Amino acid sequence: MKKIVMITGASRGIGYAAAKRFAKEQYPVVITSSKRKEELKKAEENLKQYGGLVLSFLADAGDYKQMEKVVRETEHQLGTVEILVNNAGIAWIGLFQDMEYLVYEQMIRTNLLSVMHSSHLVIPGMIHKKAGKIINISSVWGNVGASCEAAYSAAKSGVNGFTRALGKELAPSHIQVNGIACGVIDTQMNDCLTLEEKEQLIEEIPAGRFGQAEEVAELVYQIAVGHEYLNGQIITLDGGWI
Repeated sequence: MKKIVMITGASRGIGYAAAKRFAKEQYPVVITSSKRKEELKKAEENLKQYGGLVLSFLADAGDYKQMEKVVRETEHQLGTVEILVNNAGIAWIGLFQDMEYLVYEQMIRTNLLSVMHSSHLVIPGMIHKKAGKIINISSVWGNVGASCEAAYSAAKSGVNGFTRALGKELAPSHIQVNGIACGVIDTQMNDCLTLEEKEQLIEEIPAGRFGQAEEVAELVYQIAVGHEYLNGQIITLDGGWI
């Protein structure tokens, strides 16, 4: 059987596109979502059309206990997770001083602690097998920071630092940890932008367009199935924007 893949935040957007890419190749896929139960079930049904094994769990990736149940149940039903894609994330745009502290705490939990929780839970199994891939979906704002997205930038910067450090730590166990710093990807996360704002953004991007979730998914897949010497890296996928 092919390696078991777990993808957080996979009911839609980049996470779902990545799950679809693996499902097409008959990888057993485990997907999670924190709130969208109906959307998650629909995603599971769609993925099963490719003929492979699919499990879905309604779980908050930022909650360690919930993710512990997900990982243990996955191990019970399928086996050790050998490919982990940490994709769960939320965004908030506005001045930091206008942001309620509970909101930025949630931002850190969902965008950073989720990455740490899932990684912490699957690493023992990977070490036992002496093999594994952890791929963290980050952002260009984790590289350079963004005005009016201070908490988001802080969380993604943490993801990048964690990725680099963990890659070094796990390399002797033949486990690779890498991140993808995405630019503007055409997903529901950007629905808060007006048409005018989107057009202005496109003008700033040398490629002349937003990226597609499927393009991120393809890079995730390529890293997951090869590149054994690539470790602790943050790969920027932004059309030349930043």
